Amino acid sequence: MEINPDISYGDWTPSLETVTENIDLTQVRKLASVLDLDEADFDDGAALPPMWHWLFFLHRAPTAHIGPDGHPKRGGFFPPVELQRRMFAGERIKFHAPLRVGQPATRTGTITSLDEKQGRNGRMVLASAQYRIEQAGALCVEDTHNIIYIAGGGATPAPGADAFTPPEGAWHRQIKADSVFLYRYSALSFNSHRIHYDRDYAQNEEGYPGLVVHGPLTALLLAELARAHVDAPMTEFTFRGRAPMFEPWPFHLVGQPGDDGSAELQAVRNDATVAMTATAQFG
Repeated sequence: MEINPDISYGDWTPSLETVTENIDLTQVRKLASVLDLDEADFDDGAALPPMWHWLFFLHRAPTAHIGPDGHPKRGGFFPPVELQRRMFAGERIKFHAPLRVGQPATRTGTITSLDEKQGRNGRMVLASAQYRIEQAGALCVEDTHNIIYIAGGGATPAPGADAFTPPEGAWHRQIKADSVFLYRYSALSFNSHRIHYDRDYAQNEEGYPGLVVHGPLTALLLAELARAHVDAPMTEFTFRGRAPMFEPWPFHLVGQPGDDGSAELQAVRNDATVAMTATAQFG
């Protein structure tokens, strides 16, 4: 993996980050519990399900380096963008081989693009990070993160009245994302962003109507919906965030198989607003 020498943000330039750690069984079983799965189904040597690699290679900033929003202070691996809100815009993940629980793996990553734009709500900065995860000398996962920075200010409206009806014949699961569910995922993923667990901060500082459902958690739940209905290994997963979701409003996971071995997936708010779209490929 090569660093793009043309990327900069003030004095910041991208770096190459390499992290090696064990795909720890205890961490895997904790996520199984959060998802209401039987932790006895997971043991050392088992294949790690798609998207569960997000439990590992986490940025572990010292407490002294945490900013007022709960995120690590700007700079370091990510550019020091001063805009208040940082969100996942989407990702594309390729699964070449399963990661094995209980064995070490190495992730190498760098920022590959940085683009400043003027959107309808003001200035924004788009960043892409690419990661490669290898285990026992083999490439297992390629992961491209697309991150958007936007200014704060102004209140985000609450979802409207219930208006969602599941499509006939679609896979469907309703999720009640209460504060405990969001807190457990934040703790497990070492995500201290206050919008996910500090309601006072989320409402009064960033203008949200409630706690914000994590984008990666939503994507994981969509991948799990597909995995529960397709008896084939997932080879690729792409998703795009389209609207935020909040606690205490419920939301819906829906999916349908495609004709080409794929699955089309959506996370839909109670008011029928599509919050995330995703496609899973199997082979």
